[in-house]
Amino acid sequence: MSETSQSPVWRRIPEDVAGAAVTVARAAGHAVRHPKSTVERARHLPDIVPTLGQAVKPILTGRMDDWRGEYAYTLGEQAFVYGFPYIYNARLRHDWVTQPRNPATVPYAPVNHFWHAERLLDATYRDGGCPNNDTLYSAAWVNLGSEPVILSHPDMGDRYFTFELVGITSDNFDYVGQRTTGSGAGDFALVGPKWQGGLPAGVRRLRKAPSPWVLVLGRTLVDGPDDVPRVRELQERFRLTPLSLFGEPDAKVPESRDVLTPIPAEEDPLGPWKTLNAMLAENPPPPHHHVLLQQFAQIGVGPGLDVEAQPDAVKRSLARAAAVGVPLLRRQLLSGDWARLVHGWRYPPPQMGRFGDDFLKRAADQSLVGVAANDPAEAVYLLDFDDADGNKLAADGRYELRFPADALPPVDAFWSLTAYGEDMNLVPNPADRYSVGDRSAGLRWDEDGGLTIHLQSEPPDRSREANWLPTAKDGSWFVALRMYRPRPQVTDATWECPPVTRVA
Repeated sequence: MSETSQSPVWRRIPEDVAGAAVTVARAAGHAVRHPKSTVERARHLPDIVPTLGQAVKPILTGRMDDWRGEYAYTLGEQAFVYGFPYIYNARLRHDWVTQPRNPATVPYAPVNHFWHAERLLDATYRDGGCPNNDTLYSAAWVNLGSEPVILSHPDMGDRYFTFELVGITSDNFDYVGQRTTGSGAGDFALVGPKWQGGLPAGVRRLRKAPSPWVLVLGRTLVDGPDDVPRVRELQERFRLTPLSLFGEPDAKVPESRDVLTPIPAEEDPLGPWKTLNAMLAENPPPPHHHVLLQQFAQIGVGPGLDVEAQPDAVKRSLARAAAVGVPLLRRQLLSGDWARLVHGWRYPPPQMGRFGDDFLKRAADQSLVGVAANDPAEAVYLLDFDDADGNKLAADGRYELRFPADALPPVDAFWSLTAYGEDMNLVPNPADRYSVGDRSAGLRWDEDGGLTIHLQSEPPDRSREANWLPTAKDGSWFVALRMYRPRPQVTDATWECPPVTRVA
């Protein structure tokens, strides 16, 4: 999994797979030199290696019995990678708009209405996405299909806050917040891709949204539990108002929970494809994707198309491609292929948050890992899955992360370190502690002014407990170093985060 050792992936292929690959290569060479004897041998491939036999037979015989199914599978994998954010966001939108599971920590609000977290997230939140433990979230699914919606906030003083504006593909298209629009009270127009018209005086037009449906992700800094009531007061003054109601005193925004219901693969193996086709019709892709969508249309994937109308061989291959798709994306994320490695830390590329036509990174490293990803100028999240020696972080290990006095994370807002389990959720722990950072109370600083953070599943001795970040007691885990409003030496990776060192 780790690329810290700089060893290429093929060096870590299991011996049985590597041996099979060699066998295939030799068989292919023999087929070229001795075609007649090769055909005869293909008829007697050992029953104990049926998968290898299926892989080798077309090479040996020159025959492909199910060409349509094989082509549909290969094209289906590309279509799934392309369409994953649409599929993922269909489920997320449906859950957040229609399913009241735990409204204190899990979003639940009608369309065009904010949901606000009532407390900092902890391990009771199990929706994945690597949530932070530093801010109170605000979230809203907004429909811009018929008219703009005005986002309003009060004067935020010197408090860090941001509203990340995300299109249906998980790409950001703009921001409202301390860094981009300032802290003073303001009204900002979210405008859909087809709308034309004027706005009221004093309303600032944002960049046009790339899709009729957008996600607004707000984050407001909380300085400890005692600060939560003050942040809640600010949140209650956040507003989303359709243009037709803007300016009306005490305007009441209609409450609609009418959103597309996704079809899970557990109910229908073709469900993800049916969901994707409906989402593509609802949120038309950009015109320059036309050639790609023409290819996908050959297997029934595209805006409003019907995968049930495809031949059985194609439908079987599409079900297979959907089943393999998420594990493929997860492995790509864990591989670190998308990042620049510095002491085991994965530094995001400058395109993070707006991967656009890089569909693999858009799906795995932006949508799957965290619903959406901040632009590096807003926040940089460094991920680390390995210790200083290149070994995977272990549940039974004790580790340290030490920042020298002159090398603390350089930020204009704040930073924090958080641990996550393999499900991308916060790690349950009896101390109910989920992050350590520059605002943590009671930190013990090293004699030279540096800071040492202790990462382990069990509490350290009392002298070090204030700097303890609990980690998973079983299974794999990783850490994320969040830096909000990072300075240029972070975004260009000239500031090097120290490695995580195993001490026992």
